[in-house]
Amino acid sequence: MAEPLVPLPTIEKLSSRVIRVLGGNPSKFTLQGTNTYIVGQGAKRLLIDTGEGKPEWIASLKSVLDNEKIAIDKVILTHWHHDHVQGVPDLLDHSLNTKVYKNDPHDDWLDISDGQAFSTEGATLRALSCPGHTTDHMAFILEEEDAMFTGDNVLGQGTAVFEDLAAYMRSLDSMSKQFKGRAYPGHGPVIDDGPAKILEYIKHRKQREKQVLDVLAKDKEGGWTSMDIVKVIYKDYPENLWEPAEKGVLQILDKLQKEGKVAYDKGKGTWSLSGKSSL
Repeated sequence: MAEPLVPLPTIEKLSSRVIRVLGGNPSKFTLQGTNTYIVGQGAKRLLIDTGEGKPEWIASLKSVLDNEKIAIDKVILTHWHHDHVQGVPDLLDHSLNTKVYKNDPHDDWLDISDGQAFSTEGATLRALSCPGHTTDHMAFILEEEDAMFTGDNVLGQGTAVFEDLAAYMRSLDSMSKQFKGRAYPGHGPVIDDGPAKILEYIKHRKQREKQVLDVLAKDKEGGWTSMDIVKVIYKDYPENLWEPAEKGVLQILDKLQKEGKVAYDKGKGTWSLSGKSSL
């Protein structure tokens, strides 16, 4: 994240059926903190994600529940990362009978399948399997608003990290076709035109791929290491961002290698274009 963060209130009503409660865990990785969302319009509502167990989060959540005179009967988790799931115990201490749902669940949590619907008064959420950021990642379409809770696949500011670039690109393409309205991200402010932001993400990732191929097309004595590539592509960025950027470059190289466009020399630790690559 090179751009300044947009200030976000700890609690904010974003629409007639969505309230955002920040996780109380701001950092360079979580931006303003993890977004958790109370969804619905009746006495019992859904909760998307739970932060990472910070006392500030459960205190904020309790204040909303008390002020609105509502309760949470289902928690839906977008993925396994600690900053989205570690608030579950605090929630269950407050609301013992709340059911917890996650794709590939553990303990006594319940599973989420692709296309599964979660309904409450005033809101219907449809689950969409979209691996990439993590293998278990899910997004949720809010039918009444033609909106999507994008989890960490798409953020309100900056770009997202991913475990599998090829899967991530397929998921972004699928996500872009599922809704037409706003996106409620796992971190950062609301995105007014969700599909447009997802298309920006796709364009950005394709540009990065082309940059990697362009760098490899240039002669370099000794060959190109992944960090050499980073130093060219990210030369205008602070050096403290180069190491995390290298992880993304390695993901790109892995995808391109699987596509037969680049080759890796294990002995030298260098990358080069393969005969099949075309710019």
